Amino acid sequence: MRDSYTVTLPEEPPALPDLHKDLRPRGSMPGSLLVSTFVGLVLNKTKSSKAVQGLTGLRNLGNTCFMNSILQCLSNTKELRDYCLQNQYLRDLNNNSRMRTALMSEFAKLIQLLWTSSPNESVSPSEFKTQIQRYAPRFVGYNQQDAQEFLRFLLDGLHSEVNRVLVRPRASTDTLDHLPDDEKSRQMWRRYQEREDSRISDLFVGQLKSSLTCSECGYCSTAFDPFWDLSLPIPKKSYGEVTLMDCLRLFTKEDVLDGDEKPTCCRCKARTRCTKKFSIQKFPKILVLHLKRFSEARIRTSKLTTFVNFQLKDLDLREFASQSCNHTVYNLYAVSNHSGTTMGGHYTAYCKSPVSSEWHSFNDSRVTPMSSSHVRSSDAYLLFYELASPSSRM
Repeated sequence: MRDSYTVTLPEEPPALPDLHKDLRPRGSMPGSLLVSTFVGLVLNKTKSSKAVQGLTGLRNLGNTCFMNSILQCLSNTKELRDYCLQNQYLRDLNNNSRMRTALMSEFAKLIQLLWTSSPNESVSPSEFKTQIQRYAPRFVGYNQQDAQEFLRFLLDGLHSEVNRVLVRPRASTDTLDHLPDDEKSRQMWRRYQEREDSRISDLFVGQLKSSLTCSECGYCSTAFDPFWDLSLPIPKKSYGEVTLMDCLRLFTKEDVLDGDEKPTCCRCKARTRCTKKFSIQKFPKILVLHLKRFSEARIRTSKLTTFVNFQLKDLDLREFASQSCNHTVYNLYAVSNHSGTTMGGHYTAYCKSPVSSEWHSFNDSRVTPMSSSHVRSSDAYLLFYELASPSSRM
């Protein structure tokens, strides 16, 4: 990365297991209880201390700002943070996973370091990088990478290592087209969870409904698919600002499939002109919205620098629900930003602390406080929203 930063790193604190070992008196409580007690002391100290933890930077290892940005966003995802800090992941580790359990363990260790180190320190993610590039070899080396792709690979890797399903059942070939949509979506979700079920998917996975309507016979076929994030197109406007709701409306807008895009109608038994529309069937606890700033052209890539105005609080997505739903309000807690061009850019993160509710800018090893009024910018690339609890909205 052009904008990498070099710092003199203080001696890193030992990993949490060593701390537990040193603190344990002879004939003391079991290790698992001591772990929970230690983390509880850390969290209680955090709440009462003026020096809020979780404000530790990450060293840039060479074009790894994309990784650092995503890691800081995930570190401020409260339920995922607690899952690592309280060592809850240990009971879910799945030794049948493709890469065993090294990625989840290194990720948890890094989150623990970020929340137990002093705010003026920075830590090295080198051990974590070793594991993510073993899981996904595309991240070997020090080339600049796309933050959204990194997030998808990371969540997939973490999920696979703590998947509660040890033996996946054979995929069912039974058709569900005869069922009403609500029942069909429940059955599809059940089938998905029979194969994919983890604390990671509990947080990040929702269900998308796709409706395909034939213009010849009027038959509407539906499909229900899981999603980990939503990639939103950015509309072009000749006047006025572009809002996040504009992006969502464009994503869910009814599209006409004609010409070479004609699908085969299962009732007409022929390729016909159809309309396709997306809606959200199941809202996830953590909703990641990806603003499609980069073109997909193979010859020349370009970047949209359009300012998209997005809500920090009370983002109500009720109009995009496929069925009546009362729990559709989200609050923003993290943003992964990309500045610069496709030829030379830099990633940073803006995160709202789950402890203090204060916003901070994470620029590799540098962490600085910021005003919430500066969170919106034309660099915003990935938006992390948390589903608001009904009580918090009263």
